[in-house]
Amino acid sequence: MSDSFAPDLLADQHIVVTGGGTGLGRAMALRFADLGAAVTINGRRPDPLAETVRDIEAAGGAAEGIQCNVRDYEAVQAFFEEAEDRQGPVTRLVNNAAANFLAPTEDISPNGFDAIVQTNLYGSFYCTQACGQRWLERDAEGVVLSIATTYAETGSAYVVPSAMSKAGIVAMTRSLAAEWGSEGIRLNAVAPGPFPTEGAWDRLVPDDDLEQKMRERVPVRRFGEPEELATLASFLLSDLSAFMNGEVVTFDGGEALAAGGQFNTFTRMPRRQVKALMEQMRPE
Repeated sequence: MSDSFAPDLLADQHIVVTGGGTGLGRAMALRFADLGAAVTINGRRPDPLAETVRDIEAAGGAAEGIQCNVRDYEAVQAFFEEAEDRQGPVTRLVNNAAANFLAPTEDISPNGFDAIVQTNLYGSFYCTQACGQRWLERDAEGVVLSIATTYAETGSAYVVPSAMSKAGIVAMTRSLAAEWGSEGIRLNAVAPGPFPTEGAWDRLVPDDDLEQKMRERVPVRRFGEPEELATLASFLLSDLSAFMNGEVVTFDGGEALAAGGQFNTFTRMPRRQVKALMEQMRPE
């Protein structure tokens, strides 16, 4: 993907990308490494981590993959210790790891609710706090970029735990931008619209008809490309955006302006039909 970034835009940076083995996390990790950063990715499954690391190294970049469940505070602390042992002090963090599924809210179990909120909100806080502690102790600058969602602002039917947790990430970003900004630590977020990625897209968009309706909601009449988000993230992590702090960048082709909550389309269908459709989507 061509752009005007200098090839060493992120040189001398050690960037952690949570959930970096697949989807948007993988696209960002590849882009950061291409721009000169050392990258450490984490996730719960070793195979995607290993594949992404291999691809980065094959292109001449530096990368490490470390298994970590971001819901677990102690595991997060151990992850950062290991990441820094391998590649030196972490200087940038991307909170990308996330969980989500479509469900009628009255049917969500406590375990289902916890799985989403703990991954999205707790995981983002644990990782942000771990970096903040290190940067403040070292009197070092740092940048945190969190991946939110457009419906963190509007809410959205059928993804209530995700909307709640992503709204919390936005609040964390704005709060810590004020609290830590004077210490040289910046926090921003990106609120993507629909970006088809393997795995997550299948859990959220059950059929071609709904996919077409979602596409028609976007004024530019297409979905986002992971590489486009990766390029935006590179800018937000670099010194080119040094005066940006506490912002949430909506990146959705104008969808939120035109339509509102991303999954509100389901409210136009009979509720029994919606519940039956979502039942079919549950993994075996």
